[in-house]
Amino acid sequence: MSLEEMTMNFWQRALKSITRRKGKSFILFLVVFVLGNVIAGAVAIQQSTANVERETKKKMGNVATVEMEYERFEKETADMPDEERYSEDFYPKTPSVDVYEQIGELSYIKYYDYSNTSGFETNKLKVYTPEDGSMGMGGNYFSLKGGNLTEPLDMREGLIKLVEGEGFTDKDINESTNAVLVSKEVAEANNLSVGDQLVWDIRSEVYMDSSEAESDEETEDNGSTVVTFDYPVTIAGIFSVVKKDDSSQSDQSDSAQQSNQAWMLMDQINTFYASNNFVKEFNKVQMEKLWGESSEDGDDQQYYTPMFVLNSIDDVDAFRQEADALLPDYYKVVTNTDQYDEIAGGFNRLGVIANYIVIIASIAAMFIISLVVLLFLRDRKQELGIYLSLGESRGKVIGQIVIEVLLVSATALLVSLVTGNLLGGAVSNTLMQSDFMSPQVDNGMVYYGSLMSVDLNLNDVKDAYQVNFSVGYIITYLLLGLGTVLLSAVLPLLYILRLNPKKIMM
Repeated sequence: MSLEEMTMNFWQRALKSITRRKGKSFILFLVVFVLGNVIAGAVAIQQSTANVERETKKKMGNVATVEMEYERFEKETADMPDEERYSEDFYPKTPSVDVYEQIGELSYIKYYDYSNTSGFETNKLKVYTPEDGSMGMGGNYFSLKGGNLTEPLDMREGLIKLVEGEGFTDKDINESTNAVLVSKEVAEANNLSVGDQLVWDIRSEVYMDSSEAESDEETEDNGSTVVTFDYPVTIAGIFSVVKKDDSSQSDQSDSAQQSNQAWMLMDQINTFYASNNFVKEFNKVQMEKLWGESSEDGDDQQYYTPMFVLNSIDDVDAFRQEADALLPDYYKVVTNTDQYDEIAGGFNRLGVIANYIVIIASIAAMFIISLVVLLFLRDRKQELGIYLSLGESRGKVIGQIVIEVLLVSATALLVSLVTGNLLGGAVSNTLMQSDFMSPQVDNGMVYYGSLMSVDLNLNDVKDAYQVNFSVGYIITYLLLGLGTVLLSAVLPLLYILRLNPKKIMM
């Protein structure tokens, strides 16, 4: 018998064995089909949750900052005596500017800045409020935001854009000039133009003893004293806030989210941008005017908020690990993508469950298919013994069995590729309607600032979640399914290797 003939007979025997033993082939088909549906559904959910997380985080951006771990600090210091808790050195010191600059030098950083902030109320300088009067601050309250860049980070990231003027110069940033950027709405409300000399007519209510009040200061009925002072600035540029496209927002966005967005927009419009040196000097003057603290007293009370823009969303974990190592104890890196885990915690749980199902179902499939094939081989012991007695090599006998199992299993896997995807979609839709996807904690509002805030809710993530056919799903499932079938054939193949044709034929 030639090699070609033996090879032809080898394939023919495998095909004839499948067609002649229709019952057993159908049983194997059903076993693989049922288990394949479970695995395919889990893989479909697994792929979909990973895709929606990846795409959503890309839209959220790749910005990081630093915050204190208040919960951990309070937990670890809860048993300290009151004398220590009320001491000046009780709370950990904030990271220094040098630490922020070291973090900014990491290779993951595209660009960064750290900002000194302040705020003030004025008598006559008007704030922006919506024309419909739906929102108001009850006074002329403005925010002041500093930075070290001639192009503020908010401008680089597309939150605002300069519409008039040249903006900041190197001199404005490095020296204590009084240059500021103002929004278009505030400029129009107060008839301001680029180059104008503006005086902030600042007022503030403070509580002090009557003996400490100056003769020209007003005293309110509630015992507070109204302190006023002027602070001159120069309009170096006018910016407009880049309003986000709401067309991509879910129609089911709740009123709390819409209200939060409106407040953030109004706060952005009522913000003046300046240099950190300017804000530092302003804070010193304000502390001196309001609280009587000297400039020396305020030197150590400047607080900076860092913002790090990463090169890629894929760098978040590596950046977090290296940056956390540079920070003092009780401080950590947080990113705007961390909010995804809070908002869409149900999808993360669903992805974890899908991973466990894939693992458990694959292991179960290996054992069940192995036992089914092994039982079928025991009934074919005589047939296998004849092949071996006639001089057929064990390798070809093993190859015949493998081909039989693979042909039946591959057919079942291809069918379950479709039905399993439908199953995964049906399970996902059912869970969408339940409380399983709801956040386990109340997120409330986010106060990180404009770059860290994210207009995202659970409904937006649900709308982006889809279980469909993709190249990744097809390849992952088929490789996993065929790999499981091949591994399940190991035990039956060991049975064939141990067959002794002499004993079988006796």
